[in-house]
Amino acid sequence: MIASTATAEAHRQRPLAIRPPAEGEDGLFSLSWHPICLSGEVARGQVRGFDFLDGRIVVMRGEDGVAQVLSAFCPHLGADLAVGNVVGNTLRCAFHRWQYDCTGKCVKTASGDPAPPSARLFRFPTTERFGVVFAFNAEQPLFDLPAFPFPEDELLIRAERYAEQLPVDPWVICCNTPDVQHIRVLHGIKFDSEDPGAEAEWTDHSMLYDFTGTHAQGERLSFRVGIHGTTLFYQAGRIQGRWFGFLSPMKVVRPGRSELYMIIGVRRDEPDAALFLEQMFELEKRVVAEDLDVLRTIRFHAGTLTASDRTLARFLAYLKRYPRAHAAGAFIR
Repeated sequence: MIASTATAEAHRQRPLAIRPPAEGEDGLFSLSWHPICLSGEVARGQVRGFDFLDGRIVVMRGEDGVAQVLSAFCPHLGADLAVGNVVGNTLRCAFHRWQYDCTGKCVKTASGDPAPPSARLFRFPTTERFGVVFAFNAEQPLFDLPAFPFPEDELLIRAERYAEQLPVDPWVICCNTPDVQHIRVLHGIKFDSEDPGAEAEWTDHSMLYDFTGTHAQGERLSFRVGIHGTTLFYQAGRIQGRWFGFLSPMKVVRPGRSELYMIIGVRRDEPDAALFLEQMFELEKRVVAEDLDVLRTIRFHAGTLTASDRTLARFLAYLKRYPRAHAAGAFIR
C-alpha cells in the first residue's frame, strides 16, 4: 500500500515537459490561416456574418467580386455590419449609414460629418482558393497558404464544411499528423519505413514529411503530408498510382471549438475524374470518422510519451514556441 501510494503521488507531481498553450489562453491565438466560409456562401454584392476567434466578423464581396474579411462591429455605436449592405466596393452600416472600404477605413457618413480617424474596421489578410474564403488572424500573414503541385485550373475540386464542430482546438487535430502511432494503429496504415516522421522538414510555420506504405484496405500509398501553421492539414500524392490532393483547414470558432473543412482535388485529365474525386472524398470522410469519438471526448495533454512519439514530441515543442497574438481582439468582440 505504501509503495502504490508513493507511486501515485509521484505521478501527480510529475511535470508535463511540453505544454502547448490553448487557443485563447492569455487572450492570444496562434497566427495561422483559417477557413471562414465557402465561396458560394457570399455572392457578389452580399455581406454575411460569422463567428471567429470568440468574436464576430463579416465577409463582404463588392462589385469587383473580391471577398474581404473584416471585423463585424461598426466603430460608431457597435451595430453588426452583417445586417448592413454592400454599396459598390464599400460596406454600409444599417444603423447610421457609415461606409467602409475594403481596407476597413470609414470613407463616408450619411450625416456628412467627417469620419473620425479611429473609425476603422480590422481587415484580415484574405485570400480565396479551392472554393473557400480564408483569413489570416494578424495584420500580415506569416506564410503563404499551401498549394497543390498543379495549377488550380488543372484540377477538379470539391470543398465542403464538415457538419459537426469539434470540441477541441485545431492544433489538437493537427497533432494526429506527426502522431505516427495513431496513424498506424487507428487508421491501419503500414509504413514502408520504421519512422517516416524522422525525416520531416521543419520550418517556423510548418512540418512536412514523405512516406510510402499500404492503406488498411490494401491500396498502395505515396504521400507528402504535414501541417502548415496550426490549422492546416496538407496531403498530396498517389493512391494505387493515381494522384489526388487533400487539404483540411480548420477555423477557431472560439477557444476549444473548431470548424473543419475538407478540400479534395484530382487532375481534370484523370480518367473518370469526377468518380475518382467522389471516391477520394468518401475515403477521407471515413478517415475523419475514425477519429471522431476520440476528438469529441479527449482532454489532450502531453503526457507519457514513448520512442514512437519522437515526431509528435517535436511537434508539441513547435506548438509551444509558435507565435501567438490577437491584433483583432478589440475590434471583433
